[in-house]
Amino acid sequence: MKQAAVLRDPLQAVPTGVSVTELAEDLSVIHRQDCAAAVWTRPSNASFQSWVDALDADKLPRARIILRPDAVHRTVTQLFDSADIPPCPERSHLMEDISALAQLFSDMMSSPYVRLRLDVVQTNACRKFHVDALRARLICTYRGTGTQLGIQDPDGEPQCLLTIATGAPIVLRGTKWPEFPRSGLLHRSPPIEGTDETRLLLVIDPVTDPEMEI
Repeated sequence: MKQAAVLRDPLQAVPTGVSVTELAEDLSVIHRQDCAAAVWTRPSNASFQSWVDALDADKLPRARIILRPDAVHRTVTQLFDSADIPPCPERSHLMEDISALAQLFSDMMSSPYVRLRLDVVQTNACRKFHVDALRARLICTYRGTGTQLGIQDPDGEPQCLLTIATGAPIVLRGTKWPEFPRSGLLHRSPPIEGTDETRLLLVIDPVTDPEMEI
């Protein structure tokens, strides 16, 4: 399989069905019929990236919880306190960003709740190209290699491989999105086993009724 190009420039060629924006609010293009994924190519923050890359991998916060968007900041603060990550401007930046993305995605999906997941990945988790079995999902890789995209060819193999830049949020349609025919857009977590790389991944899913998710 050929090496995936890294999406950093909004003018860079992307697979069919992928929209690229420089504005957070324009991620709502995911509702357009011909859009299977939307990427926000926001500017990088060198100070934050150096800080998060230097954190002890064993102390990185992990969580999987369903909550209202307005409770995300408080919950994330508790997670970072429990992980003994001391307050600093970079920590505040990360907590505020997670909270803002949760609210943005909740509004976009008209979802009163979100499932928020913070994953620390050091293996080949979800290394096969696939489509998630839900309506839509927001993913942002804060540390390590970003999500990889590909278009399914007639033989079922992904082509036009693209790696989303670290720090760039992407919204992806799932199998429960009312779409026909399917776009053929697939994604995966990059295979990193044996590289000593640690990824810090934010995943946000829409939830209408928390009791139905138990």
